[in-house]
Amino acid sequence: MADTQQDDPKAERTATRLARRISAFAKEHGGAEGQVAYIGERGARIVLVGEDGAWGDVVAPTYAVAEQAVATSGITVHEDFDGEFAAKVKTGPYEWSRMAGIQLGGPRNA
Repeated sequence: MADTQQDDPKAERTATRLARRISAFAKEHGGAEGQVAYIGERGARIVLVGEDGAWGDVVAPTYAVAEQAVATSGITVHEDFDGEFAAKVKTGPYEWSRMAGIQLGGPRNA
């Protein structure tokens, strides 16, 4: 059976575009590691954590495209977002105010 992603030029272009975004994030933050999570019909979320603790994410239309994008970018990929990997994330006042706003009656996110 043929690999349908390799036969799909649009999926190839999407993976290449995502890999460029991942590589740019890694370059800006002194390197990066990631984790790919399936998010249902929306595809897959690639969570990125920079060496400086900055974090971000990109969404791929399929898990296969996400896997190809991280492989092309050359970052280290983790199975889970826990332990030492999760501990690398640094949060600032913005994240804390958003978390407080959602859970503790803090500033609204409107």
